[in-house]
Amino acid sequence: MEEKKVVTRFAPSPTGKFHVGGIRSALFNYLYARKNKGKFILRCDDTDFSRSKKEYEDYFLEVFKWLGLDYDEYFHQSERIDVYKRYLQQLIDKKFAYWSSPKDEELATSLRRRQIDKEKNITSVIRFNNPCKKIKFDDLVLGEIEFNTTDLGDFVIAKDLESPLYHFATVVDDFEMGISHIIRGQEHVSNTPRQILIQEAIGAPRPIYAHGSIILNEERAKLSKRDPLVRPSLEYKDEGYLPMGLINFIAFLGWNPGTEKEIFTLRELIDTFSLERMQKPGAIFNPDKLEWFNREHIKLLSNEEQLKLVKSFIPENVKSFTNYTEKKINKISDILIERITHFGQVREIFEAGELTFFFKQPEYSKEKLIYKNTSTEKIKQNLNKAITALKEINENDFNKENIKSVLMKIADNLENRGELLHPIRFALSGLDKSPDPFIIAEILGKNETLLRLQKAI
Repeated sequence: MEEKKVVTRFAPSPTGKFHVGGIRSALFNYLYARKNKGKFILRCDDTDFSRSKKEYEDYFLEVFKWLGLDYDEYFHQSERIDVYKRYLQQLIDKKFAYWSSPKDEELATSLRRRQIDKEKNITSVIRFNNPCKKIKFDDLVLGEIEFNTTDLGDFVIAKDLESPLYHFATVVDDFEMGISHIIRGQEHVSNTPRQILIQEAIGAPRPIYAHGSIILNEERAKLSKRDPLVRPSLEYKDEGYLPMGLINFIAFLGWNPGTEKEIFTLRELIDTFSLERMQKPGAIFNPDKLEWFNREHIKLLSNEEQLKLVKSFIPENVKSFTNYTEKKINKISDILIERITHFGQVREIFEAGELTFFFKQPEYSKEKLIYKNTSTEKIKQNLNKAITALKEINENDFNKENIKSVLMKIADNLENRGELLHPIRFALSGLDKSPDPFIIAEILGKNETLLRLQKAI
């Protein structure tokens, strides 16, 4: 017997900006389909005409493009109204559904949520004729689950023949598109009994279910769209996170490979992913772990890729500095890469003025040049020795190794190395905390380094 082809789907609603919870559901469906050489379908759930907006559809499509999650087919539910209409009429004809007056509180709640205009005088809706029975289904994550559907009542499946609600449209589409696996969060478990009843009524086979862990914040409360941790997905792009840094982090929210390995490429995630390794307990959204994942992926970039991203986040006002050069930025890039966990921090570092000294001579009080109780004359003598030694280095050999070599010969003969290295650091950067003074000198170049040391004297 031929094994059924794996087909998964993700169906975002274009009623708001896309968030991380959506990325995880999409990612797990994508990984499973790709691993099994199946099909991954993206379906735009836009039957809520009053709230659906093209800008939000464009937004989640841009998220998929940025993350590199390609899909095999794309559908708009709004273009499938005739399909839903046909199935609704079949259910009504077979007494699986019926027209009803919309008076109960459940419908009133539904209509409020859908922002239906009360002035439209909705006089009837289509209800599912609930057989009120027990339903069991096996979940690959949660095990066997049983529901008594009596509590659901005769739930509404459409406002009219041309206005299907979520449960009905979803089941029809899953049947028509041959969806084999439904992979989603545990918050959707309660949707399953309604959907199974509809599946049975239209003669659809039951897909395989895998309900992943709920994503929690650091206080172990369910992560909501209003949680400060949650932000629209493309903000991660704007703040300089790498697509694979975010994907790698999200993959570990409720899944693990069963090994110590944590850093994965997309191809490695596809090869390793399995529904059996999805976890039942809540997954903690730890922002520090996201920074760690992203930094590890920054390290995997080539020097050229790192440099290109660094340059893209340098503020425009910095580029207008007189001493701004591409060559200098190329050298500063290494310093920045050591300090950042996402590239938006490059912009923050420059806006805070932490590296402005590379382009403008620093301003500082002369007292800052004094190391502890070292006399002014002693500081001057040490700086003069440094200038003399640095002048001996050929311009082409003015690098951090040679600079360090000549300066440390002087410093090692002092009572304390700080008597030389402290005033040099301040003379070059004007800061208490700065990169290694030998690195600063190399980036500034021989002439500028000598000028700043002379100014300090």
